[in-house]
Amino acid sequence: MNSNALTSRKCTSLNGHARVAGDKSISHRAIMFGALAIGETIISGLLEGEDVLHTAQAMRAMGAKISHGDDGLWRVHGVGIGGLQEPSQVLDMGNSGTSARLLMGLVGGHNITATFTGDASLVKRPMGRVIKPLEKMGATFLSRSNDRLPLTVKGAENTLAIEYKLPVASAQVKSAIMLAGLNAAGITTIIETHPTRDHSENMLRHFGVDVKVEELKGGASAVHLQGHQELQGCAIDVPSDPSSAAFPVVAALITKGSEITLPNVGINPRRDGVFITLQEMGADLRYENIQTQAGERVATIIASSKNPLKGITVPKSRVPSMIDEFPILAVAAALAQGTTKMTGLKELRVKESDRLLMMANGLKACGVDLEMGEDSLIIHGNGKAPKGGVCIETALDHRIAMSFLVLGCASNEPIQIDDASPIKTSFPDFIELMNDLGADIG
Repeated sequence: MNSNALTSRKCTSLNGHARVAGDKSISHRAIMFGALAIGETIISGLLEGEDVLHTAQAMRAMGAKISHGDDGLWRVHGVGIGGLQEPSQVLDMGNSGTSARLLMGLVGGHNITATFTGDASLVKRPMGRVIKPLEKMGATFLSRSNDRLPLTVKGAENTLAIEYKLPVASAQVKSAIMLAGLNAAGITTIIETHPTRDHSENMLRHFGVDVKVEELKGGASAVHLQGHQELQGCAIDVPSDPSSAAFPVVAALITKGSEITLPNVGINPRRDGVFITLQEMGADLRYENIQTQAGERVATIIASSKNPLKGITVPKSRVPSMIDEFPILAVAAALAQGTTKMTGLKELRVKESDRLLMMANGLKACGVDLEMGEDSLIIHGNGKAPKGGVCIETALDHRIAMSFLVLGCASNEPIQIDDASPIKTSFPDFIELMNDLGADIG
């Protein structure tokens, strides 16, 4: 038996307050932008998961001074735009696709060379979508077949500002181009047909950079970034990650007698699709104390099991705002009354694992009635808890692992996962937080 295996057993209820781990997307960017800024950036609430720590280590290797104090604060002394040093060693990104893709943009826009690698999962993931625009900006790449890690980036000697239309909705590709564009002469423009996460735009403004967003016809938009603007060190309070908050939220919704309160959760309109969807399914889920911090909307989320969930059709247009949350949404759908239809999920096939296949196989093994297509998942819920009683293969995917541990809180028989170690990449205290609320995971 794997020493990292964990079992989740049916619990009586989940109740209490809990502070969910800091937002991973914002934590990555806080470290990167702080490292490019002039002066000191002080970060509170940073996610101290493995993915973000890989980003911090990479920025140290490129010259930034980064420290973590006894007060819990992270302090970043930046090198300024154009001031990155060439790393002397290979940059290990672990399991983090965000670290790899964004840092490829950062290196691609500077006249330095760096080699990137990652764990067994990351080296399988495609990087071509980032390579293509960065080559147009002057960077060159040497990679394995199919544009996979390990790969070497030779940054542009004189970074070119470009106009680039994203072929797929990807905040990572957009952010990589923006990071390269910071060191380009002229205006870099990224055209989005469908809106994606705008954390980079929000945070760059917080650092004093002028970023313009132009609304185009048909819901498209163009992001315009003037290069060679200096970033000014600042203070950042990282909100709790909505992608992480979705796990205890769904656990509370599907476990009878539950009510939990999660403060300071990010509710960026391009990230809160899962909460809107759960509300449309009838969930008793509400926001309180809504405010703005460093350009990001945050709120206290209160979720309870008072209302039964019902099946719905999730609008395809909402997919970019909740792409990481479909595994845990599938768990909610498994306990809803009626059919939940999810389409436009092709991107799930190139995440840490083929999440579409992993969720379908795992839910079927637990006794859930479903149909899987090339880019769709249709779950036929009967309003009752599934049987459970299986061991789920996680394929080094943190979201698969957490989703099935949540399902185990409500299933009739315990659910085991084969490997819980990937959870620490994004939500290091997930097990402790869940058990403090009343779960039985061990």
